[in-house]
Amino acid sequence: MTADVAERTVPAGFVPNTRKSPVTDAWEPLYAHEHDGVVELGLHVAAQHCNARGFLHGGVIASLADNAMGHSFGATVRQANPELLSAGAVTVSLSVDYVSVAPLGSWLEVRPRVVKAGKSMGFVDALILADGEVIARASATFKVLTPRT
Repeated sequence: MTADVAERTVPAGFVPNTRKSPVTDAWEPLYAHEHDGVVELGLHVAAQHCNARGFLHGGVIASLADNAMGHSFGATVRQANPELLSAGAVTVSLSVDYVSVAPLGSWLEVRPRVVKAGKSMGFVDALILADGEVIARASATFKVLTPRT
């Protein structure tokens, strides 16, 4: 399957991602699937996502995992704590284990799981899949940032 054909087929539940960031602008189009406080991200692996060997670059995997896990953590915290509706979060630590590759044209999904979401800190992990096969796992610790008054 060519990348052009793959880009026409987006799995059910995924819609164009509306949370834009200068970091991910070059990787568009990105897709999101939000449910139960979890924000999954997806994309079709294209040339701009790849390393010199033609596989998805590990830095792209790490960035997208951080993004999806952070959004999921933030949504979970705000849902459980209405007083934190304007709070954000920052990554304290991020770890990624790479176990396989994602070739050009494959569909990539980042599937986070919020392990613990407290009012000040939280823990999230994620599986990263290419065409349904696990290629990496990630985990992160986040700190809640409350607006200064």
